[in-house]
Amino acid sequence: MSERHARGGAQRPFRVGEAVRHALAEVFARGDLHDSELAGHSITVTQVSMSPDLKNARAFVMPLGGVDREAILAALNRVAPRLQGEIARRVGLRFTPRLGFKLDETFDKADRVSELLRDPVVAADLAKPRED
Repeated sequence: MSERHARGGAQRPFRVGEAVRHALAEVFARGDLHDSELAGHSITVTQVSMSPDLKNARAFVMPLGGVDREAILAALNRVAPRLQGEIARRVGLRFTPRLGFKLDETFDKADRVSELLRDPVVAADLAKPRED
């Protein structure tokens, strides 16, 4: 297998994931999914990770402000089959991937790192000159 072919194979799941992410974001922004538990919530799709065979997609999401995270996650996983139909209409794939949703924890991790960096002990340690 050539290096170009191997590299292209790694790019396809990424490209398809981005197309699915954009389609999901459009569905959420336009309110095309009519569900009482999701109504009135803004949902950010930060990433869609595709399996190498493109049959499964895991969408990482975060409700605006982190409000009702678990309830929204449960509702998204419940309506995933309907969302797959929306994705099929918007993304030109031979087979529509099975969707699963997961909360994006990177925001929480970034807050934790910021909190640690604000700690006076850590700040003092960072301010010390390095000894090479």
